[in-house]
Amino acid sequence: MRDDESADDLQDGGHRLDRWLFHVRFYKTRSLAAGAIAGGKVHLNGERVKAAHRVRAGDRITVSLAGIVAEFEVRGLPLRRGPAAEAAQCYLETPASAARRASLREQHRLAQQSRPRPDVRPDKRDRRRLMRLQRDQT
Repeated sequence: MRDDESADDLQDGGHRLDRWLFHVRFYKTRSLAAGAIAGGKVHLNGERVKAAHRVRAGDRITVSLAGIVAEFEVRGLPLRRGPAAEAAQCYLETPASAARRASLREQHRLAQQSRPRPDVRPDKRDRRRLMRLQRDQT
């Protein structure tokens, strides 16, 4: 990657979509961001685009992270992958998306609470019984 590549992006009027996702810390690597875009997990303004598509301030990005769909508005174009607080200033989650994610989080929390949990871990004998029981059910 060239040193002046970020300056070229800003002069052209935007960042590549995969670079923007990497810089604002949605993905740990740029190749993971590009793979998610190619896999259809990222949409720009409601359309499926390629990783090299330009992102500009005001665009809407829909991202599916861990099965949860979130929608963000691009507020800025970061020059580098910096601290999380700096990256969070470059996007704003829509209120509908934030409410949807909060309700999903609450549903997951309630599901975890209602799940039966044993007091202790099963020992070797109990694990074998459980595996036999599971095998017989299939």
